[in-house]
Amino acid sequence: MCGIFGAFNVENAPLYTYWGLYTLQHRGQESAGICSTDGERFYLVKKQGLVLEAIKKEDLEKLKGNAAIGHVRYSTAGDIGGTNAQPILAETSKGTFALVHNGNLTNYGDLREELTGKGSKFKYTSDSEVFVHLIDHSEGWVPESIQLHPNDKEFLPHLFDALRRVDGAYSILILTKDRLIAARDPHGFRPLQIGRHLDSWFFASESVAFDIVGAQFKRELQPGEVVVVDRDGLRSYFPFRDNSARRAACIFEFIYFARPDSYIFGDWVYEVRKRLGRELAKEVKGKLNVDVVVPVPDSGIVPTLGFSEESGIPMELGLIRNHYVGRSFIEPTQELRDLKVLMKLSPVKPVLKGKKVAIIDDSLVRGTTSRRIVKMLKKAGAKEVHVLIASPPVKFPCFYGIDIPTREELIANQLDLDGIREHIGADGLYYLSVEGMLKAVKGGKEHYCTACFTGDYPTPVKLK
Repeated sequence: MCGIFGAFNVENAPLYTYWGLYTLQHRGQESAGICSTDGERFYLVKKQGLVLEAIKKEDLEKLKGNAAIGHVRYSTAGDIGGTNAQPILAETSKGTFALVHNGNLTNYGDLREELTGKGSKFKYTSDSEVFVHLIDHSEGWVPESIQLHPNDKEFLPHLFDALRRVDGAYSILILTKDRLIAARDPHGFRPLQIGRHLDSWFFASESVAFDIVGAQFKRELQPGEVVVVDRDGLRSYFPFRDNSARRAACIFEFIYFARPDSYIFGDWVYEVRKRLGRELAKEVKGKLNVDVVVPVPDSGIVPTLGFSEESGIPMELGLIRNHYVGRSFIEPTQELRDLKVLMKLSPVKPVLKGKKVAIIDDSLVRGTTSRRIVKMLKKAGAKEVHVLIASPPVKFPCFYGIDIPTREELIANQLDLDGIREHIGADGLYYLSVEGMLKAVKGGKEHYCTACFTGDYPTPVKLK
């Protein structure tokens, strides 16, 4: 997972991109970067850390131009740290351009080996650089059904050719000296939105990023769509119109990653999470006897609202989050995740003491967080602690951009329900079923990737 943002025909585009990235900070906390152009030169800043820490006032003053793209990184491919920070600014035989990428390419290893054999020199270890070298080596390709705008005949055939070579998940933005290009893979794994204010155009991983820059959400890029915006306006191409790729929007975006005030995949994240809680309440009806239901903040709050409304069990804030600590799931090492749990959550003893408590979390991946929370609540005086998960058991690794890399890390792949309950120390454990999860989203299973829950991968993968 990463967050990407772009601005075109915007006065002081780097500053708007800075604030757009700040709004997308939840999607990646490892590094931040912005590349801009004034039509003549490119200007690049990228550093480790959060947006407000990594990009200083003096950095913004160095960035010029009315077009820019930006990236916040959460590493799922390539080494962690600042080495792989984006945007990637590349000088190629097809011109100089900058690129940002959200997603994971499943055939990255094969492509890198092939391109290295052709003489490509890779500077980074992330899969995103593959796009650069594919474009550089491309001889061009345009489907017979597409008539290119005159401005697009030089570069777009090479981009189309590169995109048809990659497998897996990508939402990308490419910045040249005179245009901004957005593309989304034919499966539609990762979200990518279009916003507008007067004659200014914006692109973002989530619609919430448009609010801070005063833009209006226009629409989402469709799976397989390539959008170009330049001085002649915005135009759209579908180079894979005849492609039979199944729709596979990542359902985990709704469950955990996206902000609740975002609109993605044709629905509001808030509404989906509330429906997940309602479906969970329906499934545990008659099985659960508790006094209060407590959300694990922040991503457990909205499902708990839905659960409480459906079940009639009162909701209380029995855990308070320190908002100066980042999201533990996207920390790159287990040691950092463990420390973050202790740093970011505190029990509210009056809510918990002597009570039978149900806590609701969005997901249970490794089990470490839940185990520490259960222990914390019992220490605070809870009589019983039941754990409710507003998604099914995560049993399979993700190859499309979420850091669930091996089956050995997944507790639901190693233990049965009772084994997990005992491991986390809970008095009861309940998951939402796959069927219940799919009832909460529009379109059903035909529109979503559920591979981390079901093992049904939309593309060929090599299981780890």
